[in-house]
Amino acid sequence: MTTLQDSALWQASGRWADEAVDIWFKTHLHDGRAFHQGSELGLANTHEEPLTALMREHISSYKHLPAYVYQFQNKFRNELRAKSGIMRTREFLMKDLYSFSRTEQEFKEFYEVCAAAYLRIFDRVGLGAKTYRTFASGGSFSKFSDEFQVACAAGEDTIYVHPERHIAVNKEVYTDEVLAELGLKKEELKEVKAIEVGNIFPLGTKYSAALGLNFKDEAGKVMPVVMGSYGIGPGRVMGTIVEWWADGKGLNWPVGVAPFQLHLIYLSSKQTATREAADGLYGQLTKAGVEVLYDDSEASAGEKFADADLLGLPDRVVVSDKTVAAGKLEFTERGSEAQLVSEAELLRLLHSK
Repeated sequence: MTTLQDSALWQASGRWADEAVDIWFKTHLHDGRAFHQGSELGLANTHEEPLTALMREHISSYKHLPAYVYQFQNKFRNELRAKSGIMRTREFLMKDLYSFSRTEQEFKEFYEVCAAAYLRIFDRVGLGAKTYRTFASGGSFSKFSDEFQVACAAGEDTIYVHPERHIAVNKEVYTDEVLAELGLKKEELKEVKAIEVGNIFPLGTKYSAALGLNFKDEAGKVMPVVMGSYGIGPGRVMGTIVEWWADGKGLNWPVGVAPFQLHLIYLSSKQTATREAADGLYGQLTKAGVEVLYDDSEASAGEKFADADLLGLPDRVVVSDKTVAAGKLEFTERGSEAQLVSEAELLRLLHSK
């Protein structure tokens, strides 16, 4: 979708005015005579309106539904306080998915499929144990939306966690009425700080009705499309992984998201056999499909180990005169003690992850 947005679509939905959305970045086109005197444009902070308008070209019948459209794109939000590194920025990458359904029931079924998929995503990137599907305000669309919140001391949000059910309630909807509706008791909940890494949101027919996204059902009746939106900020997820997993030495990447699985360190030597062993191991590992970061620089052992600690890859292998003489490799999993292994044992260990 385009970053520059014509105001007309957003005026139709009621979200162009700063009173409705206060995080717009806006500018004006050149009118042919002077800069910034022409039509007003905005830098998209989200894409419900333009995508709804686009789907009018693709949806007109119940036979075209359901439909699901996603993208990865930069968003721009004029946050009052951009802070916490990549956790809250004014320009950020977003994965946003939008669903288009015939009925509320069809929407709800996909909504639950998406919620389950999100939990699997956060589990795969190493945040599953501390990620809670969290009840939050649905705004003008529904009573509730769902946030995916990671319990973390660095978080900006406050949530109330039910450990056994592995769900939570956002502070903004933490009322006796809501707790009763959800079957929760205050004494069962624990207050924690958390980072929002994703959300899924019922949109109903707000945008389809405002922008004319309709379809004819089986009886030929014209109906507005039922919509939902589903977002994950990859940058924020990365920042959350860092906050949660980093230790006193540096980063500590889970296997699922590490830029490389293995950090191969060659300790500089005058022995040709040691260099050949390190180069040969790099070739064998790469051939075996292992992603390897190979440090074959002339830096000292201390510098190389310090760099490895800071980069925080899951596994480390050292090739030195000592290991070559022993016919072994020094293998270390992050946070564990080093062990001497054969090349075959190393491959088994790496492929077991």
